[in-house]
Amino acid sequence: MTQIVQAHGPELNVHRPPADIHDRIALKTVRFMRIFADRFFANRYGHRAVVLETVAAVPGMVGGLLQHLKALRHIRDDQGWIRELLEEADNERMHLMTFIKIAEPSRFERLLIMLGQAVFFNFYFFLYLFAPRTAHRVVAYLEEEAVISYTQYLAQLDAGAVENVPAPELAIDYWKLPADARLREVVVAVRADEAGHRDANHRFADELAAR
Repeated sequence: MTQIVQAHGPELNVHRPPADIHDRIALKTVRFMRIFADRFFANRYGHRAVVLETVAAVPGMVGGLLQHLKALRHIRDDQGWIRELLEEADNERMHLMTFIKIAEPSRFERLLIMLGQAVFFNFYFFLYLFAPRTAHRVVAYLEEEAVISYTQYLAQLDAGAVENVPAPELAIDYWKLPADARLREVVVAVRADEAGHRDANHRFADELAAR
């Protein structure tokens, strides 16, 4: 994996090797999903980001919902999982809203995004319902891939292959960026978010494995 240096925030060059069959299934699932993004969007990183964030915004909401119902059913405290998962979902939604402004996907691409979200929602809902540990590991590996994709996006920006356009206003407000911030600053902020979600979901999976 490419070595990445960051002064603050979570480490970026992190990969959790699969420890057992559950982890290997999770990793293979994510790599299978990546085939479609590579096939349809290749090096169009803005559009890849839209697809990635459409999918990434689902797990936190699904996990938060099912953890909420579980806490009610067992009449117990959720230990902060619900809030963290819902915050993750909202953060990923803001990523999506930002890259929609930047990439401006076509109607056909929007249709692909809607279909992909519908398929992934149902897949992830039942996966979380019956195998929550594997579900969290899927998200963690998905976020590992996201960090790699955004690092490649940054490389394209730095090489001049992608125009470093002004950051959308909603991104400036959300991440409290300078008024003259550009796309590069947005991608750096999003990549840091994804690294944080990666670590959180690996932690959730580890806690479930220990029970």
